[in-house]
Amino acid sequence: MQGFIEEDDVDGALRIKELMVESGCALTTVSVNVLVNGLCREGRIEEALRFIYEEEGFSPDQVTFNALVSGLCRAGLIKQGLEMMDFMLGKGFDLDVYTYNSLISGLCKLGEIDEAVEILNHMVSRDCSPNTVTFNTLISTLCKESHVEAATELARVLTSKGLLPDVCTFNSLIQGLCLTGNREIAMELFKEMKEKGCEPDEFTYSILIESLCSDKRLKEALMLLKEMEKCGCARNVVVYNTLIDGLCKSNRIAEAEDIFDQMEMLGVSRSSVTYNTLINGLCMSKRVEEAAQLMDQMIMEGLKPDKFTYTSMLKYFCQQGDIKKAADIVQNMTLNGCEPDIVTYGTLIMGLCKAGRVEIASKLLRSVQMKGIVLTPHAYNPVIQALCKRKRTSEAMRLFREMMEKGDPPDAISYKILFRGLCNGGGPIQEAVDFTVEMLEKGILPEFPSFGFLAEGLCSLSREDALVELMNMVMEKGRFSQSETSIIKGFLKIQKFNDALANLAAILDRKRPRRF
Repeated sequence: MQGFIEEDDVDGALRIKELMVESGCALTTVSVNVLVNGLCREGRIEEALRFIYEEEGFSPDQVTFNALVSGLCRAGLIKQGLEMMDFMLGKGFDLDVYTYNSLISGLCKLGEIDEAVEILNHMVSRDCSPNTVTFNTLISTLCKESHVEAATELARVLTSKGLLPDVCTFNSLIQGLCLTGNREIAMELFKEMKEKGCEPDEFTYSILIESLCSDKRLKEALMLLKEMEKCGCARNVVVYNTLIDGLCKSNRIAEAEDIFDQMEMLGVSRSSVTYNTLINGLCMSKRVEEAAQLMDQMIMEGLKPDKFTYTSMLKYFCQQGDIKKAADIVQNMTLNGCEPDIVTYGTLIMGLCKAGRVEIASKLLRSVQMKGIVLTPHAYNPVIQALCKRKRTSEAMRLFREMMEKGDPPDAISYKILFRGLCNGGGPIQEAVDFTVEMLEKGILPEFPSFGFLAEGLCSLSREDALVELMNMVMEKGRFSQSETSIIKGFLKIQKFNDALANLAAILDRKRPRRF
C-alpha cells in the first residue's frame, strides 16, 4: 500500500486493502494510517474521514491526526487544520514537530506570517523544539514578503538553538536580499555560506547570476558560471538562459553565442526560451539572416517556434520599414499553427504607422477586432499617434473613445498622445481643455511642452481664468508641495503667467519618470 502511495496511486493502495479484506487479513492501525495519509496527500480529506469513521475497532492516534492536519493545510483549509489542532490538545495528544510544521507551512502559503509565528511561539511554549524545516519555512516566507531583516533575525535564532542553517536557509536569505536590491550583502552571505562548509547548489548560483545580470554585472556573473563548472555543480538551462539574455541586452552577442554553443557541448538541453532569447538578440543587432537560420535549427531540434520567436523578427522588419516581410512573418505564423495575438498585430500596426500607411493600419485594426480579439492600447496608440501627426484629431478622438467602449482601457501613453495632438493640432481649444480635465481626473499629469501650447492659446483668446483653473488642478493632482504651489499661485495672482508657467514646467519635469 505504501509503495502505491509513494507513486501517487492511492486507488492502487485501496485495491490492496480490498485484497487484504478478501483474504481475511485484518487491517491494523498501521494499515489504516497508511491509507489515511495517502488520501490526505491527494486532498481527499472527506474520504479519509469517512474511512476512519467506517473502520470498526479503529481508534485514531497521533499519526492519524497528523495526516489529517497535513492534508487540511495542503488543501488550504487552515481554519479546519487549526480546529483539528485544538481537538488534539483537548484529547490530550502531544503535538509533535510534524503537526506544527504542517500548520506553519499552510499559514505561510496563505501569507499569514503573523499567525505562523504565533504557532511557532505556541510550539516552543509546549516544549516542542522547532527543526530546520520549521525555520526554513518561515524564513522563506519572510524573504518573499521582503521582510529580509526579520528573516535574518530568525536565522540567528536558528543558529543560537544549535541548528545549523542549511542550503535552503541560505538560498532564501540570498534571494530575499537580491529581490530587495541588497546584492552586495547577498554576495557576502554567499561567501559566508561557503566558509561555513555549506555547499551552494544550482539554485544558489541561479539566484546570484540572475541578480548580477539584471544589474549588468556580467563579468561577475560569468565568473560564477566558471565557479559552478569548477566545483562540479549541476548547471541547468535557466542559468544559461539568464546569461544569454543579459549578454544580448548588453549587445554582447558573440559571447551569448559562445554560451549557446557551450550548452550543446556540456549536454544541457536548449529550450524555446534559449532560442528565442538569442534570436531576439540577433534581430536587435540587425543580424536577421542568422536569426532565421537559428529558427531553422530550432525546428530541427524538435522545438516549435512560438509567438515570441516570430515577434522578434516581426519587430525587426517593422523597424526597417519592410512591411511586406513583416506581413509574411504574420502569415507564416498562421500557416505553422502559431496564432498571432494582440501583441503580434500591435507590432505590425506600429510598423505600418511608422511606414506612413495609416489607412492600412486602421483596416488591420478593424480586421483584428472582427476576429474577436480584444484590442489593447498597444494596438490603438500607434494609429491615434499617426492620425494626430496628420492633424486628423477628430478621427483620433473617435478611435480613443472606441478604445474606451470596446477595448482595454486607454493607458497613460494613450492620454498623452491625444493630449499632445489636441494641443498642437489647431482644433477646437475647448476640446483640448475638456480633455486635459479628463486626463487630470485619471491622475495623469500633462507633458509641459503641449500644455504650454494650450496655455498660449488660452491667453491669446483672453481665457486666463480657464488657464488658472487648469493650473490649479495640475498642482492638486500632482501633489505639489506648499512652497511650489505658493510660488505659482503668487505669479498667477499678479498675472505673471509666463513666470507661473516656467515654474510649472520645471516642477513637472522633475516629477516626470526618468528612463535609465
